[in-house]
Amino acid sequence: MFEYISVHWFEIIAASLGIIAIYFQINAKPFYWLISLVVSAMYIVVYYTSKLYADMSMQFYYVGMSIYGLWAWLFGQKRNDNDERAPLPISTINNIKTWIIIAIITVGTFFLIGFILANYTDSNVPWWDAFTTALSFVATWMLARKKIENWIFWIVVDATSVALYIYKQLYPTTILFVLLTFLAVVGYIQWRKELKNMEIKKDI
Repeated sequence: MFEYISVHWFEIIAASLGIIAIYFQINAKPFYWLISLVVSAMYIVVYYTSKLYADMSMQFYYVGMSIYGLWAWLFGQKRNDNDERAPLPISTINNIKTWIIIAIITVGTFFLIGFILANYTDSNVPWWDAFTTALSFVATWMLARKKIENWIFWIVVDATSVALYIYKQLYPTTILFVLLTFLAVVGYIQWRKELKNMEIKKDI
């Protein structure tokens, strides 16, 4: 036990911070993005040492999106023509064109990353890694824009990742993603309640 902790302490800290971050994500608090920035930077190291190169590359994307997400959640909505900014509200994706673009980007990213990993790296799980990476890429954009559908994508990503990390023997991260799967369901329910409350207030 102590020997495992002494070897994997960095991963344990990163996973613990990831769990803390979800509390702020579920409650739509901008502070989530600051913790996400730290966790993403730490997981660059964790994934590199485990040869999960697509997941590692995604952490650089997460770092950038953490900065953008913080700005969007604080100032992402135009309040009036004078360019006054307001916090971004929770919303849904109702545009079929947007869904088509999301589908194209997801499938394209999956095949591109899978091909690169299968042919140019020593990854032993190239397509598995590519699948979670492609969905995570799109889900993070949805989250930054406060689209409620992001939780559905995260449920799929997190549940799939549990099996992947068991295979890669990343046990602290496996525990993290078991919790993330459950919390993604909680997050969807919580955001849906908040969205309904917003709609009720508009009707009053």
